[in-house]
Amino acid sequence: MSGPTPFDPEVAAVVDAVDRKWREPITSENLAARREQDAASRPRPTVEELSAGGAYAVEELRVPGPPGGPEVTLVSARPAGLEGPLPLLYYLHGGAMTMGNARSVLPTVLREWARPLGFAVLSVEYRLAPEARYPEPLEDCYAGLVWAAGHAAGLGVDPGRIVVAGKSAGGGLAAALALLARDRGGPGVLGQLLLSPMLDDSLTTFSARQMSGVDVSDLVSHETAWRAYHGDLRRSPDLPPYAAPARATDLSGLPPAYVEVGSAEMFRDEGVAYANGIWRAGGRAELHVWAGACHGFDGLARHAAVTRDARDARTRWLRRLLAQAPGG
Repeated sequence: MSGPTPFDPEVAAVVDAVDRKWREPITSENLAARREQDAASRPRPTVEELSAGGAYAVEELRVPGPPGGPEVTLVSARPAGLEGPLPLLYYLHGGAMTMGNARSVLPTVLREWARPLGFAVLSVEYRLAPEARYPEPLEDCYAGLVWAAGHAAGLGVDPGRIVVAGKSAGGGLAAALALLARDRGGPGVLGQLLLSPMLDDSLTTFSARQMSGVDVSDLVSHETAWRAYHGDLRRSPDLPPYAAPARATDLSGLPPAYVEVGSAEMFRDEGVAYANGIWRAGGRAELHVWAGACHGFDGLARHAAVTRDARDARTRWLRRLLAQAPGG
């Protein structure tokens, strides 16, 4: 195998400065400690903090969950003073299916998309693995989406302009949610914003092996995440594509997709393959492979030129998507 894809210089400087404890492989034995570490580094903001002095109207909602499951918590946020119905960004947080929360991602989501584009946002507090195995986290996301579409008027959102979005594990869940909504005849989805999505449970892509331990993650950590999510069904040929969207053999009839990966991240090849699969099925996808970007580059290297370009490209795609929607 050839050497790793090089990092962008600004990204490389940040990756080199990352504390080594964050680069240690995640295992089932140290997962609890890593969760504590993650929670300490990304504290859960209060509703008051998220409102940013009244700039956003924020509330926490508890809505019916999947059959036999608990209620689902949705954190609702929208720019204050904007009258509805607004387009809705239905956002699924990252965290390798095992950590993260619905609130910590909101400051960035609100700053980048809610205020500039006039989105209302629902951020989903889905159950985490390994305590919740597939399909429970995905069913939480689906139940919340069904509720949101059915209560659009009360939320002040347009049910015809719902975009599902997520990063990393959240991007994989967003892709799975689009597949599930298509196959169940569920709520219509206008588009899917997939940022470094976690799609392929095989861990056999070239980039997964090429960038393991060079990117900010590694094969051991990815195996831990997928095993936590799939449990005893790990590597079963009977798992459906909703459990790992790269398994899908039919990508037709999906909403337009924005797929973004870095050239220097482990998820590069599975993201490229997913966009290509949508094109081959006659669908619409916009693919961006940011040169020298690692996984989570926009959070690590916030002021890098490649991060600014990526943020601009996402915003332009969303703006075009909204303009092309009925009534847009």
